Amino acid sequence: MDDSGILESVSALNDVSIRLHPDDDVVVLKKPVTAGTSWESGGAVIGIRQPAGRGHKLAVRDLSDGAPIRKYGQVIGFAKGAIAAGDLVHTHNLVLRDVSRDYEFGTDIRPLAPVPAEQVRQFQGFARPDGRAGTRNYVAVISSVNCSASVSKYVKARFTPEQLHRDFPNVDGVLAFTHKSGCCVQPGEPHAMLQRVLAGVARHPNVFGYVMIGLGCEGHQLSGIRADGKLDQLLPGEPAPSFLNIQQQGGVQKTVDAAVAAVARLLPVANAVHRTPQSLRQLILALNCGGSDGASGITANPALGVASDELVRQGGTSVLAETPEIYGAEHLLTRRALTREIGERLLGHIRWWEQYVKLFGASIDNNPSPGNKEGGLTTIYEKSLGALAKGGQAPLSAVYKYAETIDRPGFAFMDTPGFDPVSMTGLVCGGCNVGVFTTGRGSVYGCKPAPCIKVATNTTLYDWMRDDMDINAGTILDGTETVEEVGHRIFEEILAVANGKPTKSEAQGLGDEEFAPWILGPTF
Repeated sequence: MDDSGILESVSALNDVSIRLHPDDDVVVLKKPVTAGTSWESGGAVIGIRQPAGRGHKLAVRDLSDGAPIRKYGQVIGFAKGAIAAGDLVHTHNLVLRDVSRDYEFGTDIRPLAPVPAEQVRQFQGFARPDGRAGTRNYVAVISSVNCSASVSKYVKARFTPEQLHRDFPNVDGVLAFTHKSGCCVQPGEPHAMLQRVLAGVARHPNVFGYVMIGLGCEGHQLSGIRADGKLDQLLPGEPAPSFLNIQQQGGVQKTVDAAVAAVARLLPVANAVHRTPQSLRQLILALNCGGSDGASGITANPALGVASDELVRQGGTSVLAETPEIYGAEHLLTRRALTREIGERLLGHIRWWEQYVKLFGASIDNNPSPGNKEGGLTTIYEKSLGALAKGGQAPLSAVYKYAETIDRPGFAFMDTPGFDPVSMTGLVCGGCNVGVFTTGRGSVYGCKPAPCIKVATNTTLYDWMRDDMDINAGTILDGTETVEEVGHRIFEEILAVANGKPTKSEAQGLGDEEFAPWILGPTF
């Protein structure tokens, strides 16, 4: 897919539809239409044969049974029966089949122009001893196992937002990170993955210090994560964490009291840390989408791609994820890979997913969701092509395992499921300190410790859910802004949030329940 096709078409909207690429067999509706009306496309007048909603697709030419159907200039499925020009194209007449993809490596690398010195930006962040910088300043209580989840929440409850705001105004809160694993976690990658997640949140740049709580008899021992996660290797100026086992402490209440005392010792030290000017090299942006619709790949996602590219130009890092939701579009990423090794690593994750879902009698293309389909998305190929637009045009510089430490600047990819909380947990535990989440159906996702900016794909959604949406990208469909203009608005909002501006989800207190590590392996 050539994203310039999106930019050209959106800048020349007609009143009814958008054709995203000259080779496309369909147009996307920018507003609902009724049967019996018509519109002009490519010099021809086409009659609308069925009513259709915003984000849905209409055929622009007659298509025979089995013919490939293109959107974004790429095949998104095949005609099920004959389709006439003006027909609605959706689940009733568009089916998914295997598509042969040409995996080229590094053939579409477009280096981004560096930012002139006078245009280099900064943000006000919290400097950390390891050289990173936080966009927030939290103290964390982390459960190493499901058995200590309630204890961690009891500790957090001792420190109310009102008390913290009064006594420790530079501390954004005390967070409890709990999950449903750790007792009988399987050896190998399931165990290693959980350790990466917990070490990642413990060492997150938005977390000043932490207390970690286990039970004592579980498979995922505190001693293991301390050693493998290198949590005992403190840097000068790094606050010492506390590790507590409920059984060794003598029960729930004694553990709560000890953990509360440990948090109380951290708070005044955390409060003494202030925001200072930081390079944008310290920003690591998580790119995610959820509740997508037919406008996602036209408005919010390509606009986020513009913001992503600008951050990379400034020396920062932007990370795309959700492997099942780039499926069918991964060949476009391998063409942007700086090396063949990077591209092959991405394909390795794709092949793993193809085999993994077969273990459960499922298919990686069991997507889009009912809400996606109601919003106009028909196949996973179509959804993936639109989702990929979040990654802009920057070269692909790295591919990471789930929750693996993000350790180099540029545009990267992380292997995660498409399930929003699990995907964002991996990105955040890899080090992302701010996120942007696009939605066409109205996701209310929040994510602590990293603030999460939500971008609405259409104006109707933005107006309806103003308390939840930070930015309206529907102005692109409305014809009042270009993709580039909205992209620059998103970039400025990223900097404002990194400076401390609360997101809509933060203002409503969301984000405490969204920590969801990916759990691999059988449960016994």
